[in-house]
Amino acid sequence: MAAGRELAGKVALVTGAARNIGRAIALALAEAGATVAVNARAARADAEAVAQEIRAAGGKADVFMADIADPAAVNAMTADIIKRHGKIDILILNASIRKETAFIDMTFEEWRSLLSITLDGSFHCVKACLPSMIKAGGGSIVTLGGMTALSGAKKRVHGSVGKHGLWGMTRALAKEFGEYKINVNCVAPGQMDTARAADRSERAPVSNVPMGRRSDPEEVAGIVRYLCTPGAKMISGQLIYVDGGQQQF
Repeated sequence: MAAGRELAGKVALVTGAARNIGRAIALALAEAGATVAVNARAARADAEAVAQEIRAAGGKADVFMADIADPAAVNAMTADIIKRHGKIDILILNASIRKETAFIDMTFEEWRSLLSITLDGSFHCVKACLPSMIKAGGGSIVTLGGMTALSGAKKRVHGSVGKHGLWGMTRALAKEFGEYKINVNCVAPGQMDTARAADRSERAPVSNVPMGRRSDPEEVAGIVRYLCTPGAKMISGQLIYVDGGQQQF
């Protein structure tokens, strides 16, 4: 792995780590020396590819398939991680569903399917990981938010509500668990240069970004990595945008 082993000896769980931002975060944490638990719900082949990429670079990674909306699956996953690696120091809540539906056409089932990942899944993961972090004497939690959490967006009511709730959860957890040396922050990507970028280009053109381009997943991952390092322990309860200056609030 490259120089800079500031997370050596740490164990990190990254949800939704098979592709895009989650993949980049898993690679960045591994580069910093962390052992990475690569979580995915269904994309096993992609998750295995991420873990193999980490191992090929000299890092440590395992794949843990689990639907984070299922508390039993989350508890089993975290128990397995702790059994294999002894603890969980870092939790990255990246898993989400990104779908656009006009509110008038949105069913309650679709509403719940998104919130079950963004909010319920985050609840299950934090609950499962906190005891290990407290026992270890500290830890880091990073949630992945979004610009529409505060601005709102057409056809994204469920997404906006979920990310807004996740931001509120971030702030509350930071206050409640700071005494245990656990810092909790939210990183909000803007328009991303990922496989999903084409789906959003019509709604949010690159011309709206002052920097003139979409962000790379690696740029988001770099901020997440920093927030998990010892040098960032006094950064907690913060919302950090990686959007090229696009936010308008």
